[in-house]
Amino acid sequence: MWERIYRMLVKEFIQVLRDPRMKALIFVMPVIQLIMFGYAVTTDVDHIKTAVCDLDKSPQSRALIERFTASGYFTVVYDTDRPERLGELLDRGEAIIGIQINRGFADDLRSGRQAAIQTLVDGTDSNTGTVAMDYAQRITQAFSEERAAPVALDEVAQPRGRPVDVRSRAWFNPDLKSRYFNVPGVIAVVLLLISLLLTAMAIVREREIGTMEQLMVTPIRPLELILGKTLPFVLISFVDVLVVTAIGVNWFDVPIQGSLGLLLVGAGLYLMSTIGIGLFISTVSQTQQQALMSSFFFYLPAVLLSGFMFPISNMPEPAQWLTYLNPLRYFLVIIRDIFLKGSGWEILWPQFAALAALGATLLSISSLRFKKRMV
Repeated sequence: MWERIYRMLVKEFIQVLRDPRMKALIFVMPVIQLIMFGYAVTTDVDHIKTAVCDLDKSPQSRALIERFTASGYFTVVYDTDRPERLGELLDRGEAIIGIQINRGFADDLRSGRQAAIQTLVDGTDSNTGTVAMDYAQRITQAFSEERAAPVALDEVAQPRGRPVDVRSRAWFNPDLKSRYFNVPGVIAVVLLLISLLLTAMAIVREREIGTMEQLMVTPIRPLELILGKTLPFVLISFVDVLVVTAIGVNWFDVPIQGSLGLLLVGAGLYLMSTIGIGLFISTVSQTQQQALMSSFFFYLPAVLLSGFMFPISNMPEPAQWLTYLNPLRYFLVIIRDIFLKGSGWEILWPQFAALAALGATLLSISSLRFKKRMV
């Protein structure tokens, strides 16, 4: 038995590695995807294109504008004296936020009256618009507290202090860099795509070129054929895990706080599910084109329903129940917790158990259907 499986392994590795395009798909594409997504997939908002209409022209109004630009979040791209110009710039997409400071701004600050400014935000991109509004509110509030008029106390001017001093601290990601959250997720998504495509298309290729019938007349058993066809892609996927993890740690400086061994165990359970799905796709596809389309039919909903881009808690309840059938959901928790929190088995065992149950079920169903197709 093991001799026949070994021969199948050798055959698969020779068939995969002799094709330069396949080698590029296996080893180069994951690296390129990780680098591209690592830079592109980010929720950090900075250098927001800002239009300013300063009608007060006072040192106080100029100081407020400088406070905006010095924060690094805002970049003034237009300075106008016409308030209606702000709306035009937002309509054309030439600015994300418009700031209008009315006449009398400095006088209001000196007299202790409430000094108001108006901010107009392009809400087309709700995330950027919300973050820009929050940044503007924080900067304005801090400026207002510093410039507030003093109150007389025993004929000595004392500064007006804040009643509550809030000091925040972010655990696991002190700088709140979205890259630390996204790069481990990209690793999981790339691993899903590679293992799914390799398994589904490799088996269909045997049927499409007519070599599946030749394999069926050999002494090899269905289980041995399944193992011989899938184990090479498991090993290749593990190599991809190590390569993209090394790039994530060394290129993007994402810290890995937990155990690499535990991460590989989680990846193994995750691959049981993804390869089981790829094997199932191979049983319902007649050509490589059908296998490719079927793979993406599963891939896109799996990514959307995994929590990779959108929190699962924000999804409708039927969609939340559907995510329990998605192996990517569990592996995202595992890889992010190991990278950022250093979590161990005592914390992550529910995700490991869910992946094991899901992987065993998918592999069993796919293997039984594959055997039936061979008979």
